[in-house]
Amino acid sequence: MPINFKSNTKESLSSLKKSLFGNLNSIECKAHPLNKFGKIVGHIVGGNLSILYSLLGSHSDIDTSGKILFIEDLDEYLYHIDRMMMNLNRNGMLGKLKGLIVGGMVDMNDNSIPFGKTAEQIILEYTKNYDFPICFGFPAGHLSDNRGVRLGINSILEISKNGVSLCQE
Repeated sequence: MPINFKSNTKESLSSLKKSLFGNLNSIECKAHPLNKFGKIVGHIVGGNLSILYSLLGSHSDIDTSGKILFIEDLDEYLYHIDRMMMNLNRNGMLGKLKGLIVGGMVDMNDNSIPFGKTAEQIILEYTKNYDFPICFGFPAGHLSDNRGVRLGINSILEISKNGVSLCQE
């Protein structure tokens, strides 16, 4: 987001430039305790979870079959995250994925009666019965370290106990 350029990290601006000019974009990040390991090749689709949720059933809905889904969100209530993930799952958007990248789930809200799970734990709950690799805490979304992730191009995602690597040609 151009509004964030002054506060973005050097790595995020470099990643954005590489993405914009079609250069090799390689992103690495630390392992997250909830990650599910694997190496996959495919096209990335997705974006903001709230927007994806609002597009379900419309002409703008996305096809996730055989793809790597990227999701992130900002300033949502945890019960909304639960509702959105349930709806994505019930609409078949999770069942045929090759993989899942979970970016920044930033400034989540809770009620006076706590929901009892983090956004990441909610996402894991809806994906636990699938065997595709999942990366949590990926540096993309509403973050100061917001790396550029190009959608719709061939990408290699490797998730291991040592960390995560995303390479986009």
